[in-house]
Amino acid sequence: MRLPPRWIRRLVLGPGVVVLAVVAVTTLPVWLLLAAAASPLVPGRLRVLRLLWMAVVYLVWDAAALVTLFALWVASGFGWKTRSPRFQRVHYVLTGWFLTALFWQGQWALRVRIDVVGTDPDTAAPGRPEVVLCRHAGPGDSFILIHALVNWYDREPRIVLKDALQWDPAIDVMLNRLPSRFIAPGRVPGESIEEQIGHLATGLDDNDAFVIFPEGGNFTPRRRLRAIERLRARGHESMAVRAEAMRHVLAPQPGGMLAALDAAPDSGVIFVAHTGLDRLMTIGDIWRELPMDKRLIMRFWSVPPEEVPTDRAERIEWLYDWWTKIDRWIEANRTVSAEA
Repeated sequence: MRLPPRWIRRLVLGPGVVVLAVVAVTTLPVWLLLAAAASPLVPGRLRVLRLLWMAVVYLVWDAAALVTLFALWVASGFGWKTRSPRFQRVHYVLTGWFLTALFWQGQWALRVRIDVVGTDPDTAAPGRPEVVLCRHAGPGDSFILIHALVNWYDREPRIVLKDALQWDPAIDVMLNRLPSRFIAPGRVPGESIEEQIGHLATGLDDNDAFVIFPEGGNFTPRRRLRAIERLRARGHESMAVRAEAMRHVLAPQPGGMLAALDAAPDSGVIFVAHTGLDRLMTIGDIWRELPMDKRLIMRFWSVPPEEVPTDRAERIEWLYDWWTKIDRWIEANRTVSAEA
């Protein structure tokens, strides 16, 4: 579905979410009673109640963020100073608070535990900009990564996202005020996606983290096969063979990484893998797994700038080497997360 113009998103979708949240909260006892009555009819531990609670929490979370963002817009001179360093920092702090609240509720209601292993000290302490390359699989992995970067490592992320995420009003408003880029082919006339990414990665400072998902979408077996077919159709046989050997990730698309590294040559690189929610590929999968009782394991690898290849072909080969390593790590840790 085509994204509506910004004025409709601001004047219709945003206020609509706030009104819907008010209605949901004022009628919540009725919905809870109906969900409680339906729960014995549905297998699982209070599955309907848990789903209802998280839906209401997310709706209220979105509405509260929008009201707060509107207040900041007024305080900034009706948007005049929203790009100033002070207000940018306020927006990052606000992002951290709201993500903390959302994850507290999610872990409590859905019984999901997040464990980080192999954290490099470079990741946790500001001191140089970082380009963060993360696999993409399972519900909410981008939220989890941004939560980790903002709240655990005190980073200010610049994020490359899909254009469709602007359907969420809070994400739309917040990330259009921060250095982010919603990517869609042809969104900026005369400018390629790689050029858009390069512009966003320009001027990173010592506590910035440039976040990109090289696979371009959530992993599914069908997308994996399509990615391999595209490589062959473009004549990249050796890359297709390497992609076939990777069972748990999509073939990475190097264009965004190359553009980011060219624009920020002094940056380190952080690779991020995770497993635990990657089998939840559809709404049906999520419904069947409620409550999830899952352990999400995240692994960070930090590469200093001097170890990042400088030649374009070497960088592509290097990216595939790392994606092979991530694939093997996922294979080794899938059982651990499933049994937790």
